[in-house]
Amino acid sequence: MRVHFIAIGGSAMHNLALALHDKGDQVTGSDDAIFEPSKSRLQEKGLLPEKEGWFEEKITGDIDAVILGMHAKNDNPELIKAKELGLKIYSYPEFIYEHSKNKTRVVIGGSHGKTTITSMVLHVMHYHDREVDYLVGAQLEGFDRMVNLTAENDFMLIEGDEYLSSALDLRPKFHLYQPNIALLSGIAWDHINVFPTFENYVEQFKIFIDKIVNGGILVYNEEDPIVEKLVEETANPIRKIAYNTPAYSIENGITYLETSEGPMPLEVFGAHNLSNLNGAKWVCQNMGIDEDDFYEAIATFKGASKRLEKLFDKGGAIVYKDFAHSPSKVIATTEAVKLQYPNKKVIACLELHTYSSLNVDFLQQYKGALDKADEAVVFYSLDALKIKRMQEISSDQMLSAFAKEGLKTYTNAESFKSYLYALDLSDTVLLFMSSGNYGGLNMETFISERLQ
Repeated sequence: MRVHFIAIGGSAMHNLALALHDKGDQVTGSDDAIFEPSKSRLQEKGLLPEKEGWFEEKITGDIDAVILGMHAKNDNPELIKAKELGLKIYSYPEFIYEHSKNKTRVVIGGSHGKTTITSMVLHVMHYHDREVDYLVGAQLEGFDRMVNLTAENDFMLIEGDEYLSSALDLRPKFHLYQPNIALLSGIAWDHINVFPTFENYVEQFKIFIDKIVNGGILVYNEEDPIVEKLVEETANPIRKIAYNTPAYSIENGITYLETSEGPMPLEVFGAHNLSNLNGAKWVCQNMGIDEDDFYEAIATFKGASKRLEKLFDKGGAIVYKDFAHSPSKVIATTEAVKLQYPNKKVIACLELHTYSSLNVDFLQQYKGALDKADEAVVFYSLDALKIKRMQEISSDQMLSAFAKEGLKTYTNAESFKSYLYALDLSDTVLLFMSSGNYGGLNMETFISERLQ
């Protein structure tokens, strides 16, 4: 099959391109900007476009499928040419469904935890040599890429993102997958630029539940009242399996999960991750992995990339990086770190740079989000606000929104960097929370220069 990607450089898109190439398909693509690590990974396989930009001459009648990334807009010249030629145009999730329509589709949804839960399930299956097709939102240890597609595997494990599918298809991605087995981890308002009201956002998860195939299975977090309400109200004839946070203890910086065989040490920690683990267990059991085999495998799970990832631990100083940026995730991550290290000083550094987090009205959702930190810092770029054409936020507005005593705010990358380099990090946990990079901060360089 010949496949062309419009916007091949994206995190998910380039991984799909690599997966199809390895499967034996003929792959081409275009993009107006490609960054690392996508650039090197595409180049290694001979898939990196010779020049950046859009070239309608690349679109020819012998292309079997065009895959359109969210980055590409309606007026993209390659898209216009593909329409003129009557080529089959797929959004990313449409193509994934087309590939997996004859497989058992396992879809992990929710405002938070879906990458971690998907990664946990994938880790367990891999540990026990159970091959599955998959689509996950982070790089995992032991896996070459974030997408794997085959003709022979029975299961397709999908991280079900609620963001929009493409410029042509404004449906949330997870509405297209029609799961046989689904999980819903929790609902907390996100993507305010797309879902302007909380009610509109919740409606997307109601539709997700309704899209589960008749007789399918929904594993859901019964500790989330919104999820529980949606599950109670659905008329979809599906089997419902509730999960919650299991019993656990923390001793000397190690979290132990209570099991029938006694306490079991884990590599991950935090109540939210223990809840994620319990959800993953039910999914794995419905994929043919019994409880004992699940526990054996999950004890070795170290986490997904950028999800409470430990970067440094030496001489009393510990550094973590986490993808958390929405209010619910910031609360869960900060609380988890403080509970894990109650006798250390926890310094939490949060970067706000998404449309939702920089919206003045939405900012109030962050009240109390950093309360568990001993010291807290919020970094946000005034330049980013200008680029996004959003209202400027003052330091006073930020302090008022978080309502955290002693909160520091920085809008300049160099000033924030100077703050970090001046810190006394003895007997301290430094926690970075962001889906960005704090205006260009190189974590490895910081750790090397400041701590090693």
